[in-house]
Amino acid sequence: MTPAAVLPPDTDIAEALVTAAIAAGALIMDVRRGGVAVEKKQDRSPVTEADRGAEALITARLAEIAPGVPVIAEEAVEAGNIPRVGRVFFLVDPLDGTREFVRGGEDFTVNIGMVRDGAPAVGVIFAPATGALYVGVAGEGAWSGHVADGAVTERRAIRTRPPPAGPVDIVASRSHRTPATDEFIARYDGGRLVSAGSSIKFCVVAAGEADLYPRMGTTMQWDTAAGDAILRAAGGRVVGLDGKPLPYGPTDAEGGAAYRNPWFIATGGMEPALG
Repeated sequence: MTPAAVLPPDTDIAEALVTAAIAAGALIMDVRRGGVAVEKKQDRSPVTEADRGAEALITARLAEIAPGVPVIAEEAVEAGNIPRVGRVFFLVDPLDGTREFVRGGEDFTVNIGMVRDGAPAVGVIFAPATGALYVGVAGEGAWSGHVADGAVTERRAIRTRPPPAGPVDIVASRSHRTPATDEFIARYDGGRLVSAGSSIKFCVVAAGEADLYPRMGTTMQWDTAAGDAILRAAGGRVVGLDGKPLPYGPTDAEGGAAYRNPWFIATGGMEPALG
């Protein structure tokens, strides 16, 4: 692996990841306009030409941006291609929200995160159908923008909001709610429930538009790394039910399961009820 010392500055990496995400988004939209053929993976989740094409494009771009740095990408892992990682590596979900993509919705994203020493350092999330873009760099802050005709406009800094004095606004999944998630939400009376899909939920909290995003269900590190980086850069955090930051890197489990997350809560400025 290329040592971290010879990589470009994280802000430069972030800009390069933005370019890669926009290109992947254009490919995804081209596939949808041409008609989507859906296959099923081993876990019965859907996969399309858009997932595979976007991942191939991003992987090629990452090889140019950071030669030799390992890439853990969803479809490659499904195929058994799981490289050994070191201090620095990328986590890629080329099309987060494939079900939404297939049914013609808008809440699907391109997620690219860079991990350093077990923590997400850079994150980019792009929603091709809406043009929404979110970027975070550890120690530098987070920002949002809008992409039109391949160009980024409307850049503005984003920041989590302070703990609310009154009701708590919670963002939750449209398609992956579980009884445990609903039980957590029920602890907060009177707050607004914000429904959102894919990794945009992290961005809603990062932009100060909600206070909490609980996820008591199965996710993988490529689902969360980019959003976690953005939220951390915006002043928030993602913690497990033990209150510790979500860790990144392989566990002792075999195959792709080594990159499975524990249940977590993404929070802006407040302490979540973990008991």
